[in-house]
Amino acid sequence: MVDRATRDESEAAVKGNNESSAAASGRRRISLSIGRRPGDLISLATAAAVVTLCALVARNPAVNPVEVVIYQQFGKIPAASLWVWRVLAGIGSWIGIAAASALALYFKRIRLGVYLATAGTLAWGSARILHRFIGYRPVPAELFADPASRLPGAAGFDFPSSTAAVAAAMATVAAPYLTVKFRNLAWAVAILVAAADVYLGGQLPLGAFAGVFLGWGAGTIIHLVLGAPGRRTSAEAVHHALGVAGVNPIRVLPIKKNTRGPLQFTVDTSTGDRLRVEIVRRLHRRAGAWYRLRRLLASLDVEDDPPLSTTYHEAEHEAFVTLFADRAGVRTPSVVSVCETEHGSPLLVRREVEGRRLTKGDSAEIGEPVLDGIWQQVAILSAARIAHHDLRPENFLVDTAGDVWLLDFTFGRVSAAPARCAQDLAEALVSLTALVGVERTVRSARRTLSPDRLEAALPYLQPLALPRRIRTQIDGRYVLTDLRETLADTIDRPIPTFRSPVRPRTIIGLLLFGAAVYVLLPQLSGLHEVVGSLRDAHWGWLIASVVTGLLAIVMSSVSILGSSVTPLPFWRTTAVQLAAAFTGRTTPGGVGFFGINIAFMERLGIRRAHAVGVTLLNLAATGAVSALWCVIGVFALGGSGVLRGVSIPHGWPVLAGAAGALVIAGVVVGSPLGRRRLVRPSLAMARDLLPVLRDPIRALELFGGAGGYLLFSGLGLATSLAAFGVRVPVAAVLVVFVVAQSLGHLAPIPGGLGAVESLMVAGLSAVGVPPAASVAAVLTSRLLTYWLPVLPGIATFRYLQHHGTI
Repeated sequence: MVDRATRDESEAAVKGNNESSAAASGRRRISLSIGRRPGDLISLATAAAVVTLCALVARNPAVNPVEVVIYQQFGKIPAASLWVWRVLAGIGSWIGIAAASALALYFKRIRLGVYLATAGTLAWGSARILHRFIGYRPVPAELFADPASRLPGAAGFDFPSSTAAVAAAMATVAAPYLTVKFRNLAWAVAILVAAADVYLGGQLPLGAFAGVFLGWGAGTIIHLVLGAPGRRTSAEAVHHALGVAGVNPIRVLPIKKNTRGPLQFTVDTSTGDRLRVEIVRRLHRRAGAWYRLRRLLASLDVEDDPPLSTTYHEAEHEAFVTLFADRAGVRTPSVVSVCETEHGSPLLVRREVEGRRLTKGDSAEIGEPVLDGIWQQVAILSAARIAHHDLRPENFLVDTAGDVWLLDFTFGRVSAAPARCAQDLAEALVSLTALVGVERTVRSARRTLSPDRLEAALPYLQPLALPRRIRTQIDGRYVLTDLRETLADTIDRPIPTFRSPVRPRTIIGLLLFGAAVYVLLPQLSGLHEVVGSLRDAHWGWLIASVVTGLLAIVMSSVSILGSSVTPLPFWRTTAVQLAAAFTGRTTPGGVGFFGINIAFMERLGIRRAHAVGVTLLNLAATGAVSALWCVIGVFALGGSGVLRGVSIPHGWPVLAGAAGALVIAGVVVGSPLGRRRLVRPSLAMARDLLPVLRDPIRALELFGGAGGYLLFSGLGLATSLAAFGVRVPVAAVLVVFVVAQSLGHLAPIPGGLGAVESLMVAGLSAVGVPPAASVAAVLTSRLLTYWLPVLPGIATFRYLQHHGTI
């Protein structure tokens, strides 16, 4: 498990420290875990920047109206809670400093008591010094006129809040001594102290906000100057803790694994054993709100991990699971001890196994015996009802004899349910796929595991059922789809269908739908005019709108034909696109469009992976045509003078905003999330589009079909306008339609309902269409060209199902 070259380099650096470890017991043992964290410099710089900006704003004699409104809302809190706010304000006073320090001394936390008193005094003094430079902030006239407002003295509002600074400083210095739950509670109290200062009339919101950051900075200074426990785990601290635990170490060597310091040590004992010590610095089994939401919305029940209270609890739990796995016959390093450095991190001590961990870069060196050994260990785990839940390549070790060992049972669970073991198997499949590819992974798994056991893992090969640490090992859903399909084909079992009535994007879509309706409703102030326009509409143009909607579906079919290398039957493909008018326009994000087309191509004998590629290529072509149309159309409209009442802001604020947007975009694109969600999918789509450009017929079908779909759909809006007697240049209407269609469908609402309509109304108003006519034309166009084809789409869908086409 340890690289000998690295260990030899580390030995020279720490040999002197280990030889003098006996002398360390003469010092205070807490000093062995006292350290400083470089990240505190960033925290201090952030706090200083925020306080400086707030001070510059506070020097302005005019108070921001937003502050006044927030202050007035605080004043509306019932007066019955006055005593609660006064108690909270007392926490940020000298009484609070004395009480907190005395409480720490009572629990024999002498260092913490000194830190609390020092940090509170520093925060209070800093607030007073800053106030000497800034002075008082004037009381706005609006507050004098409000009888419910609690006002300060004649001098005005203090700046910044000394009580908020004191409370935040004490919360900062106490954080390393507290568990996560009490740490969060301390910060909640600090924020409530700042709110109490506003409620009691001592501060405007900006002063309280600045006080919190000032206290954060003061507490960070204490950590930087005096240090804090748990910030480092030295070789001397590990040596002392192991000695107390009865291990009798002779030499302790740190393993340099990253720039933040050693997280693991190797230990030579008096009995000649070589041990590995792992430092457990933080809780790994902490599920955030987004993780819980994903689990809640998964299309099958996924068993969560039980919560753990402290890092020592986590170390004990890992040792417990490791002991059970060792007893069940799993090849894993045996646990020797679990101990804890005083005021520091827990230590998990295991026997050393010489070898190398698997990594993603050495897939060519992994032979079939290693893969078979991995699946044998997974099979033993499953038979013993032990779930590992972190079967990534780095948790497999191959020793010098070629045997496979399982490491790190941090997320393990004993007496796991069969579903949990099946999920564990799915996670192993994904991890090995990232290492050696789909074919070798499935082939090796089939040699060791039965089809029934592998079939149980199929439903868990979906993103919502996999934790992020497993899911992000592979690039995109295409690999996951290929793995699921290949495994099903190998064991000759059906591919499970995933149906989830609610997705996180649906919840977000509902919020966006509400915002879109809020934008659209003001346009309906003249609703009687809209109804009058509908009565006087020209029916011939309305019939033409219906025809354009149907022709758009035909052009969509042509685009699908150009997306597939395998020839597709034209009329059946067109019928499927008509059925997709039902499935795609009534599901969030158009998921039904992809589902029905993939099912249709699978019925024709096309592999699912290729069918997914066809639909994605069609989506990419439509997006490319839409983007090009939007850019050219917007600039053309701007040069033609059709746009009315639209002005573009200019000046240095716009330039600064554009520069900031570019910087943010660069950061997002350069981040791991941006590369995974934006760069890689874009490059993959570009690679898929390039071969099409070399085939003129396919390119004409693909891009011509996509352009024809947008053209006929846009003509539906133009004919609806003509039905109400509105004369607008057709080119302008087409640009408005494509821009609204492209942006509105970004909202994950079925059919972009609400978002598309509001954008179309706004666009038509910009080109000079009266509000009543624009609302009537947009609603009519959407009804006749987009939603009316859903009715024949339902009938076609049932017909295609009956004849086995989908």
